[in-house]
Amino acid sequence: MLHFSTWKTTLIALISLAGILFALPNILTDEQSQNLPSFMPSNKLHLGLDLKGGSHLLLQVQIAVIISERMEATKDDIRSSLREKKIGYTGLKVDDENVTLKLRDATQMEDAIIAIKGLSQPVTTSLLQGNSVRDIVVTQTSDTAISVTLSDEERISRVKSAVAQSIEILRRRIDELGTTEPTIQPQGDDRILVQVPGVEPDALKAIIGKTAKLTFHEVDNRTDPSGIIPSDSFVLPDIENKAQLYVLKKRPILTGENLVDAQAGFSQQNNQAIVSFKFDTAGAKKFGNYTASHVGEPFAIVLDNEVISAPRINEAIRGGSGQISGNFTVEGANELSILLRAGALPAPLDILEERSVGPSLGADSVEAGKIASIVGIVAVVLFILFSYGLFGLFANIALMINLLLIIGVLSMLQATLTLPGIAGIVLTIGMAVDANVLIFERIREEALLGKSPIAAIETGYNRALTTILDANITTFIAAVILFYLGTGPVKGFAVTLSIGIITSVFTAFVVTRLMVSIWIRRKRPKSIPI
Repeated sequence: MLHFSTWKTTLIALISLAGILFALPNILTDEQSQNLPSFMPSNKLHLGLDLKGGSHLLLQVQIAVIISERMEATKDDIRSSLREKKIGYTGLKVDDENVTLKLRDATQMEDAIIAIKGLSQPVTTSLLQGNSVRDIVVTQTSDTAISVTLSDEERISRVKSAVAQSIEILRRRIDELGTTEPTIQPQGDDRILVQVPGVEPDALKAIIGKTAKLTFHEVDNRTDPSGIIPSDSFVLPDIENKAQLYVLKKRPILTGENLVDAQAGFSQQNNQAIVSFKFDTAGAKKFGNYTASHVGEPFAIVLDNEVISAPRINEAIRGGSGQISGNFTVEGANELSILLRAGALPAPLDILEERSVGPSLGADSVEAGKIASIVGIVAVVLFILFSYGLFGLFANIALMINLLLIIGVLSMLQATLTLPGIAGIVLTIGMAVDANVLIFERIREEALLGKSPIAAIETGYNRALTTILDANITTFIAAVILFYLGTGPVKGFAVTLSIGIITSVFTAFVVTRLMVSIWIRRKRPKSIPI
């Protein structure tokens, strides 16, 4: 056990050196890190919200908007179905999450209910229920009246889908900002928690607060916006001049779902900020066909129910790309391009709670964490040194290597360090000392039994190994469970604890044993100074 071959000694030295090199950038300034040789690691630890400062938002998905859009679509389907079946009706409308209508002929009630039920789709809520649950419920409320509403299962499914889609889109948008390790997770049935280090609340709200629903519509020039609007059209204002109204066809030519890219740039004609966009293959074909058949006519580009541009089609646009121009600032064009690339939110988000952690508070937390760590390390180092003498010095050197290995691994993985993560590191230091105490006490016991120094050390390490592994493996399992079941700060604690367990076993059992082995070979002691 005390014999180390050359390759083993080299491997241990290389691992320790790698930990030092990966940890080194964290104590250097950004300028010093950039001046390091290209072969040197340059990644630094990312600080979490509680250390770096940033934004904390609790958002709520507007479920009413999701249900309303679903019922509007249901209303259009009912209209088409009843017309196809030649069933007369009147008063078809969406009324408080219900679609209601009245039949002109009460004798057609059964045919109408059958036709509307034929529009329903199965909702698979579980493997046991299969396709038995339908998405709409049709109710006869009088001799001629019918009410259609969503089933509870469909409503729950819609809400879950909207929250999941919102989380994914928010993650795309926030990742575009270049931030690291944002926390975006569901809270309850219809709420989303967003925590982003290093970003001010106003900047964050500007990105995540917009629905960014982009659509392209045909402009109805034959209808006066102040007059009677046809049922297949609607009126929207200009984004800059609210008094300028446009009558647009409800059915969009294209939607933002057909976009594959959007980039901010500058117009070659007037050097104004613009947003260039590109459609997918299906969108490019549809857009090309439409522009070819509507040359000389205007069409509207609509973002979140406001017309941002209404250009005239001068010629067929076949390339599948185009530009959105307006009175954009550079920041505004960049913001819009980010929103379009990430996609539209399924519904607007309400901000229920907003908190900002200032950089000064984060700096205070970092300073407090440093002080706590330094006090803990100094206390442990002194205790080990006074208790075990030379062997305590070996343990302290291994302890420093352990700390550097933890920081190095976290830097290499680009992990985010939080206050709970610092707590995990401090706990790991204590656990590493505990392993050394077990080994050294065992060696002391064997020496008191009259064994030679080599035999006592060999037996001490051998017999302490099982106890050390048992204690650390059970703790590691607990840390893994915390990581998979926990969220946010709990995960940060679990990550540092898991890494620390592995490095502490390595330094306490392998590194100290190597130092003791080198000391034994060189000094040939007749007794153990422990």
